[in-house]
Amino acid sequence: MDTSERQPRRQGWRFVLLALVLAFAISGLVRSLWIDVYYIPSESMEPLLETGDRILVSRTAFASEPIGRGDVVVFDGRGSFAPLSSGQGPFVDAINATGQWFGLTGSDTTYVKRVIGVAGDHVQCCDASGHLTVNGQVLQEAYLYPGDEPSKQKFDVVVPGGRLWLMGDHRSRSADSRGLLGAPGGGMVPVERVIGRPVQIVWPLDRFAEMPRSTQADPTKNGQ
Repeated sequence: MDTSERQPRRQGWRFVLLALVLAFAISGLVRSLWIDVYYIPSESMEPLLETGDRILVSRTAFASEPIGRGDVVVFDGRGSFAPLSSGQGPFVDAINATGQWFGLTGSDTTYVKRVIGVAGDHVQCCDASGHLTVNGQVLQEAYLYPGDEPSKQKFDVVVPGGRLWLMGDHRSRSADSRGLLGAPGGGMVPVERVIGRPVQIVWPLDRFAEMPRSTQADPTKNGQ
């Protein structure tokens, strides 16, 4: 084969390589600014989200309207749900980050929970009928995992400014704000740690479905 035949092939491979680099760069930009994909590693948000689900998360969902009670949020738990120094070393962290980027594995520091209380809310468990209350009003939590109690753990908290009280829908399987009452921050997650809102289940295909915004945890929406 002469050099005249090799040249087009080299240029073809260079074009393919450049196209791949540009595709990854554009994908990275989109995922850092607008929408990302996350893997659900646990049962804590059943029945809404199941272990192994891949979800699309809108990073701009709360740009025009603030986070409210009932919203399901994806957030960075470092400094609240996880230590700020979370990690297993640069090499292992790089491998884990690659798996997370492709939606193949979950993250030890990224969580999905439902907002139960926002700044200024008085959240209690439980009243005489066994329900959670927010500012003295009962929450009708239709999203709870069948058979679960609103909470077996008692608590009585007031959410400080700029923070959120978050709980999983599968209360008996969820590690959430309740388990961090004695920790710094008292289980409250800073609003700025919220990454976005799940908007679509994309995998597995038999669970492909849109996730509309929910306000069921807001007693003012339940006629209370």
